[in-house]
Amino acid sequence: MANDIKSGGKRAAQPFNARHLDIVAFAEAGASLSGEDPLSHYARLSREDLDGEGKAVVRWQTQGRSEPVAGGAPEIWLDLQAQTELGMQCQRCLEPMRQALAFERSFRFVRDEATAEQLDEELEEDVLVWRKDFDLQALVEDELLMELPVAPRHEVCPSTPPMQVQTHDFDAGEQEKPNPFAALKALKKNNGA
Repeated sequence: MANDIKSGGKRAAQPFNARHLDIVAFAEAGASLSGEDPLSHYARLSREDLDGEGKAVVRWQTQGRSEPVAGGAPEIWLDLQAQTELGMQCQRCLEPMRQALAFERSFRFVRDEATAEQLDEELEEDVLVWRKDFDLQALVEDELLMELPVAPRHEVCPSTPPMQVQTHDFDAGEQEKPNPFAALKALKKNNGA
């Protein structure tokens, strides 16, 4: 994992760890952090990759910021973006495909769950609870998982998918089955009815 850490445009004096990030210190320093990790570092996301070759990477970067508020404590913000590409199966032609996933979001951090719930109902922004040991990479994984399409499809499929409901031997199978009423018809004829 390659991480680049900056604070206010300069190298950070205090190193920040994406798996154990002190959100408040990070935001107050105006620090930025970026990384390029193998997909295998994201267990849930890597289960969605049909290629399984281990070549995919997750690229991410974040910037912390502290926004002053008149008459109150500053707001703690984290601007985050990430992207990756997974091997998936096209739901139209059933051929393998590459699916790009990406997001760019800003998260506001608050002190407790009650405040987060209240602000979540009032505001459109994403509100999270801050802590000194925040797992930024888990947030990256959560956000990328939410970007997964329900039914991945090629823009233009490489082959034309079959658009028929039955196979060529469908009618042959029906002809081979004996008609259950044929036996009754034969009995009826034999009984003279």
